[in-house]
Amino acid sequence: MSAKMRVGVLISGRGSNLQALIDAAKDPDYPAELVLVISNVPDVQGLDRAEEAGIPTCTIDHKNFPSREAFEAALNDALDGASVELLCNAGFMRLLTESFVSRWLNRHLNIHPSLLPAFKGLDTHARVLDAGARISGCTVHFVRAAMDDGPIVAQAAVPVLPDDTEEDLAARVLAAEHRLYPHALRLVASGQVSVDGERSAGMPQGPGDPALFSPPLRGNF
Repeated sequence: MSAKMRVGVLISGRGSNLQALIDAAKDPDYPAELVLVISNVPDVQGLDRAEEAGIPTCTIDHKNFPSREAFEAALNDALDGASVELLCNAGFMRLLTESFVSRWLNRHLNIHPSLLPAFKGLDTHARVLDAGARISGCTVHFVRAAMDDGPIVAQAAVPVLPDDTEEDLAARVLAAEHRLYPHALRLVASGQVSVDGERSAGMPQGPGDPALFSPPLRGNF
């Protein structure tokens, strides 16, 4: 088997999507290896998850830096020190500068709890419910300087039920995220998906892959 892609993960909190990636990477045939987890918030649960899995961690607290650029320089130093090839945001709650995004262009993934390009930004589930949407979901995409923008790698759809609360919908979407992110990382790390201009190329099509599409009336996430 060819060498696994070396992946760094940026977190800010409990790290449930990080845990999904950790679990997937335990498979000897998985094409990615998690080599570093960085949190910008001290003492979060995600750091404990990584340490329990034997993955090196560090905390780079953005509050300790005079500028976003200085903070991102420290991120880059840590990532370079671990020879990271591909970067994943997993609940990382900081906007990144265009310079940082350019440095990691087409080597940087993010997951967002909506079917992009719909419902970018915060308070996603409340806005989905307010809009009366019948289907929601999640998206893994390559990062661009604009928030929640960039070529889409994979998406999963989930139903919005008539009596859903914001918490109900968030839980259903999060369960889908935990399946989708490892799948999307596999596609990118294995070379099955790449970027052509501002679109992903080589992406599997159609509903045959349940990690890409879940029939919304079945609710099987």
